[in-house]
Amino acid sequence: MPKRWAWAALLLLLLVTRLAHRDVLWVEEAYPTAAAREILAGKMLYRDIWFDKPPLFPITYLAWGATTGWPLRVAGALFVLLCCWIVNRWGGLRAALLLGFFLTFWIPSAVMALTPDLLLLPLHAGAVYIAYRGRPFTAGALAGIGLLYNIKSILVLPACLLFCPSPWVVLGFFLPPLFSLPALPLTNYWQQVLAWGAAYSADTPFSGTFVLAAQRTANWLGFHAALVIAAIPTLRKDRRFIGWALLSFFAVCLGARYFPRYFFQLLPVMVIAAALGWESLEKRWRYLALILMLIPFVRFGPRYVDLYLNRPWSDLAMYEGSRDAAMHIRALARPGDTLLVWGYRPEIYPLSGLHAGTRFLDSQPLTGVIADRHLTDSRPTALELAAANRRALTNSRPTWIVDGLGPYNPALDIRRYDDLRSWFTSYSLVADLPTARIYRLR
Repeated sequence: MPKRWAWAALLLLLLVTRLAHRDVLWVEEAYPTAAAREILAGKMLYRDIWFDKPPLFPITYLAWGATTGWPLRVAGALFVLLCCWIVNRWGGLRAALLLGFFLTFWIPSAVMALTPDLLLLPLHAGAVYIAYRGRPFTAGALAGIGLLYNIKSILVLPACLLFCPSPWVVLGFFLPPLFSLPALPLTNYWQQVLAWGAAYSADTPFSGTFVLAAQRTANWLGFHAALVIAAIPTLRKDRRFIGWALLSFFAVCLGARYFPRYFFQLLPVMVIAAALGWESLEKRWRYLALILMLIPFVRFGPRYVDLYLNRPWSDLAMYEGSRDAAMHIRALARPGDTLLVWGYRPEIYPLSGLHAGTRFLDSQPLTGVIADRHLTDSRPTALELAAANRRALTNSRPTWIVDGLGPYNPALDIRRYDDLRSWFTSYSLVADLPTARIYRLR
């Protein structure tokens, strides 16, 4: 009975905290939502939709019809509950509760959005656990499915081999992509996911990446200090966990950006090691670990209250601008109208209710400037590719264009591109909002 109550309390926590975000659509989840809506409209990923992430990412959003609001938040709560159930199989109820806690009290946009890094977590934890239980082929297959969510799953393979050094792990790993990728337009997949992803990883916007790595890793360790302390006995006892942790941290380092969501790669090993090592801790260290859990709770807990009370939050300023633009279009649009969003504001598609009028859900492949810098920097990463995509863009005629980038970075204003000038003369300015300009086809 106590376990049932614990699981019920965990589910309640996940539902209450996630439903606080029911009226918010984070950009990291807006992108796959927009792509999934186009798939439901009959378009094919990578052929009719430019999408720079692996295929299961937007396909997962089809499970709740690519809707937003409370269905998205309930789906998120159930997904985290699934993650907790998987780590419970290895580390018991303590592991489940620890994972549920740290997937709630952390950077809001990271824990709310079902991104490739978070969607990989149950496959990562499940694959290594099954390898530990001596089922190599199944472990490898789970890690291979993870590759269709996140390329970082390639580092789950050696983690599985640490616990089960069998060639069947490798065979199982390669079967899912071998069976699924032939169903995709491979040339487009290579260009959009692999080549663009490699260019993204190689072109970091940060200088002094070692200092950045140290700062962001220290931040993560500080907020997860309870896990670090509790994991020490397990790391000392079983060095395979050390190898697993090092592989996971290497995955965090890929791309040299160290965004909060990248650290989800470390959570399975740290949560399971902490749960297994808890009983070996002296009482004073257990108390210290529990006290340290107050740090993320106090830092991130009040934000959920703020959302329920509709208090202002600066992190939502751009989203609120997107919502205003979407509502403006919704009031004027007619059935069958289509949309192009210039900038990385994909939330405007589901908020406006319009489908994409081009292959492009955002302007990154059209400007060549990656979204992690394009609000302040106009230096392109893929100049030739962007020029080719702009030529392709001129063959389409979306009814509406929302320039959500020009108001922030005039150098990347859609009107500044000579090769689009003739094409753009067909559009008239309808509204000039603080964070977006709205144009309509004449």
